[in-house]
Amino acid sequence: MERLPKIRTPLPGPRAAKLIELDKTYVSPSYTRSYPLVAEKGSGVWVEDVDGNAFLDFTAGIAVCSTGHCHPEVVEAIKSQAAKLLHMSGTDFYYTSQIVLAEKLASLAPWNSGKRVYFGNSGAEAVEAAFKLARWYTKRELNLAFFGAFHGRTMGALSLTASKTIQKRHYNPLVPGITHIPYAYCYRCPYNLRYPGCDVACVQWIEDALFRTTMPPEEIAAIFVEPIQGEGGYIVPPPEFHERLYKTAKKYGILYVADEVQSGMGRTGKMFAMEHFGVEPEMMALAKGIASGMPLGALVARSDIMVWEAGSHASTFGGNPVSCQAAMKTIDLLEKGLVKNAQIQGEYLMRGLRELQGEHECMGDVRGKGLMVAVELVKDRETKEPACKWRNEIITAAFKKGLLLLGCGENSIRFCPALMVNSHEIDTCLSIFGEATKEVTG
Repeated sequence: MERLPKIRTPLPGPRAAKLIELDKTYVSPSYTRSYPLVAEKGSGVWVEDVDGNAFLDFTAGIAVCSTGHCHPEVVEAIKSQAAKLLHMSGTDFYYTSQIVLAEKLASLAPWNSGKRVYFGNSGAEAVEAAFKLARWYTKRELNLAFFGAFHGRTMGALSLTASKTIQKRHYNPLVPGITHIPYAYCYRCPYNLRYPGCDVACVQWIEDALFRTTMPPEEIAAIFVEPIQGEGGYIVPPPEFHERLYKTAKKYGILYVADEVQSGMGRTGKMFAMEHFGVEPEMMALAKGIASGMPLGALVARSDIMVWEAGSHASTFGGNPVSCQAAMKTIDLLEKGLVKNAQIQGEYLMRGLRELQGEHECMGDVRGKGLMVAVELVKDRETKEPACKWRNEIITAAFKKGLLLLGCGENSIRFCPALMVNSHEIDTCLSIFGEATKEVTG
């Protein structure tokens, strides 16, 4: 019998309510919580809270638990490594799991030249490493990034980020020398043009305007770009966008840095999202789905670029042996079928959401690749007025019915389940999402 969500108590339940009150006393108020879930345990795409309520999880811990919650093979790999070596610091010592994982990631990277890998603890640290390496290698001070981008919350990564003002408020001055430009957000084109008639004018504008007026291209170290924007709204650019942007970068000796933190490790139906666009970046920042929930970040770069000297950058806990072993097992599972499953089930999810779009006027746009999918909510399809309040209310209504979702962008909902999700679980998600949407919008 196929599993379904089961809500046993009012939400939050009594145990959850007590813990949330304790959290309010002792945990930083800077965290954002969309609804009062207090998770106790998880298996696959299912999460049970402290009161025994069972939820279908289409967040995967913000696209982190790529193999599902507590995949038994990943758990066994963690246990085995933990019994042998918990920590040794790969910045000062050698150990097997870090070296073997570096070799594996290098073999997966989509370019033919040599590659090297730097390990940190998170996506932000991988981006920080790319930021520093770009400056170190090029000896240039300027960088380009995009409106809507989220690269992390440490000061360098935050400086590259342009997602929400709350993330930067009271933290200025940030790292100087970064210019943000519009992303290829075709549903809301910042130039009021239409694809394909626009001929991807958002890229041509960089040379025609930016480089001619305010930003000398020979002083730019790197372009930092998400293949598909994550927190910004799961925005999928047109097929030519990255190819043309990459050509512009190469024309001026600018490094192309792909932030694959959310889009990588099989989520889009390919190991790395940039493979959909036929571009080979000089660097890739990886994290989230790389180790099935264990903290790990990695910067993969061409070996002729990652030539910084000993001591120029390091991390005490980066490349932790337990996290590296979890990553090796994660990659094994991805290669043995989960990447393919992400493609197949992602197409199934998109079809289902587009059917619902025909029933609900508020679903202005359905977009995505693989299991990186979003619905953008609008009050009116003609004006495209963002339905921010509806978005939040739909997420809450879905939670009360046993479905975990998260927002992205100003008014979109993301669907990013574990890559082992099946069609029944997607059908259950679609049914609950449709009910929640009808309940909120009528």
